[in-house]
Amino acid sequence: MASSFVGTLLPNHFTQTKHSAVPASRSGAPRRRRVHLATTRAETMTTVIEKLGIKIERNPPESKLTQLGVRQWPKWGCPPSKFPWTYEAKETCYLLEGKVKVFPSGSNESVEIAAGDLVVFPKGMSCTWDVSVGVDKHYNFE
Repeated sequence: MASSFVGTLLPNHFTQTKHSAVPASRSGAPRRRRVHLATTRAETMTTVIEKLGIKIERNPPESKLTQLGVRQWPKWGCPPSKFPWTYEAKETCYLLEGKVKVFPSGSNESVEIAAGDLVVFPKGMSCTWDVSVGVDKHYNFE
């Protein structure tokens, strides 16, 4: 019975070629079959979530960050802490480091954001930030 090969594409990794044994030929000598998977680079998956008025794009492509000019925006950071905040303007931010639970006022739910997230907070939102891992972020108010 032929052995099977199941390949998995992992972000930023290349697939590999594997040789597998197949049933012996009529002469009794084992035959080898080459199983070749396409050699392609898998891109990191981008996930967009919108919850409680907050839009989160996890793992945005570098091209999007460049297009927005994120690396030119000012930076802000804070240590682990908990504090209230009201957005007087729409804020877009990109977390370089950190982990935060944001609790919008009037809701029993929270939204978690972390390093690698591109986040948009709407103008007028009041919330509480619960920073469990110190934050370092680029930000832009519109």
